Amino acid sequence: MKEDQKMHKVLHSVHLWGIAVGLVISGDYFGWNFGWSKASFWEFGFAVVLVATFYVLFALCFTELAASIPQSGGPSAYAKRALGDLFGLITGYLVLVEFLLAPPAIASALGGYIHFLFPIIPAFGAGIVMFCLLLLINLTGIKQTARFELLVTLVAVFGLLLYLAFLTPHVSFEKLPNLPNVHSIVWSSVFLSIPFAIWFFLAVEGVALAAEEVRNPARDIPIGYTAGIFTLLCLAGFIFVFTAAVVDTKEISELDYPLSYVLQKLYGKDQIWPFVFTFIGLFGLVASLFGIILGNSRLIYAMAKEGYLPNYLSKLSKGSLVPQNAVLSGGVLGIFCMSFLDTAELITISALGACGMYLFSLISYFVLRKKEPLMPRPYKAPFYPVLPGIALGLGIVACGSVSFAEPYLAIGVVVFGFLLGFGYLWKQKRN
Repeated sequence: MKEDQKMHKVLHSVHLWGIAVGLVISGDYFGWNFGWSKASFWEFGFAVVLVATFYVLFALCFTELAASIPQSGGPSAYAKRALGDLFGLITGYLVLVEFLLAPPAIASALGGYIHFLFPIIPAFGAGIVMFCLLLLINLTGIKQTARFELLVTLVAVFGLLLYLAFLTPHVSFEKLPNLPNVHSIVWSSVFLSIPFAIWFFLAVEGVALAAEEVRNPARDIPIGYTAGIFTLLCLAGFIFVFTAAVVDTKEISELDYPLSYVLQKLYGKDQIWPFVFTFIGLFGLVASLFGIILGNSRLIYAMAKEGYLPNYLSKLSKGSLVPQNAVLSGGVLGIFCMSFLDTAELITISALGACGMYLFSLISYFVLRKKEPLMPRPYKAPFYPVLPGIALGLGIVACGSVSFAEPYLAIGVVVFGFLLGFGYLWKQKRN
């Protein structure tokens, strides 16, 4: 293929809203509930508020970067421009950890929901089949991909609203424990639950990975990204509080299908509503799995263009102009990880990659503000440098908490990153 081929620019702000919400919305259907296995209601609630605050502040800074540097590499492109090639590679690696480990976690839960609906179908097999199906749809082209993502996201949001409507007659805020005093809070439990609070918002920054396919990045990225964050904040808050107000949190703390379990407990196994909701809930998992496959393929493509990964991963298919080698390679690696790691481990490692990337993105933000003050910025984050400074502090807390929760996995991610960086420097020296 010719080197000057470009991707189709067809995305608008509504598509970006669909991608932003779709990337994350599976986090409302499963994953976050594992936090209650590590902490009490209020301890986990504190972690959720802390993480939500961080994501709002980070989103404002990240929107500025995405609108100013609309490249598919996203955080990797920002770090490369601010800090140089090596940091571009490290940041890209951390995003890959996030975006390659999240899909198998979602596929595992997707298989669990299908098994809940049809017990005769094994959960693992169902997850693999759905993973492969969505990989194939991603090969059809960005316009069809974005429309499909928007459709399943709308259905998934409707499903969560339906869940809240079913819970409303049974909600009793008296079931919520009393607010504890500061001395009774176990802070280590708060730290241990932060990775699962992150799951409420993990991968929302993936909007930036589709930047090269946005028709008007300066306008559409800020609108789509901000609207997506606001939608996710509202859904996360209601899901968290309403669920705890109808069921014992420990009952659902280790389930891959917590919302379906809650509805079945409230309405009984013979009622149709839990199964109707579960069917609709599949769209939430499909939306996130589909969107993250889109995101990781664009990142692999961008890193291959920069020389960080083999060149064949940057080739575009004829007609649809999709980086098909990147799509398939990311899918194969995701299925491999799904075969050897459980859902909680996949969530934690994915969150670790995300936290590392957040720190490098915020550092890049500060560096670019100082290094390139005249760079065109269609959108500027308010209250500089206080707002990004608070975001950086919260990001350090989040990164530390994830490492504290799974120290051995954290060491493995860091060691592999060092090896990748060393290999890149050795290659550069040879060239």
